[in-house]
Amino acid sequence: MTRSKILVLIPARMASTRLPGKPLLDIAGLPMIVQVLRRAQEANIGRVAVATDTKDIADAVTAHGGEAVMTRADHPSGSDRIYEALCKLDPAGEAEAIVNVQGDLPTIPPDDIGAALALLDETAVDIGTLAAEIRHDGEHTNPSVVKLVGATIAPTRKRALYFTRATAPYGDGPRYHHIGLYAYRRAALERFVSLPPSALEQQEKLEQLRALEAGMRIDAAIVNSVPLGVDTPADLETARRLLSKP
Repeated sequence: MTRSKILVLIPARMASTRLPGKPLLDIAGLPMIVQVLRRAQEANIGRVAVATDTKDIADAVTAHGGEAVMTRADHPSGSDRIYEALCKLDPAGEAEAIVNVQGDLPTIPPDDIGAALALLDETAVDIGTLAAEIRHDGEHTNPSVVKLVGATIAPTRKRALYFTRATAPYGDGPRYHHIGLYAYRRAALERFVSLPPSALEQQEKLEQLRALEAGMRIDAAIVNSVPLGVDTPADLETARRLLSKP
């Protein structure tokens, strides 16, 4: 798939209550949303844009040479926001794959973004995502850590069977922390946003289960680590420390 057929979208809004205004908070001399933009640009896989409902975010992105698109404020999820952005940025339907990078992952390795997209080289895959083996004991039972239960296709690839906040699978053996970055085929994203929330999605509070319940195939690339999601002041200080290193 050529770069001209790929659109990387970063949804961003000012909704955080634990860390107010977090997309614009400074990390190593740049607003956080611009740090995420830089990681997506460094992946070098296609056109990159930030999808937002906040003019201040759009202004920060464009002031640093990035592209921003304004979207409605009433979207229930980031997937709906990136679909509106897709329709605005590519009304002719030229983009064949859309990568959704969360706007609070300033330390995401650019190669990991590319790894999610590469899963779509398999024509049977509708959605690509990421996971990393859990290596900290407390994460096995933490409901905030979403687990991927999958069938092993290759040493660094799994086909998703389920996602859960529970401790799964049961018994001895590795468990995998799901990383919420997605690469969609255009048709898969269009179908996904047209579907109503599913029963398991509502029970687990996990949007990706809607796709599995609808029979869509999700594969995950197994990467080395979970990127830092910035949700608290402590996370912010960690991100500042990591990105201030030479």
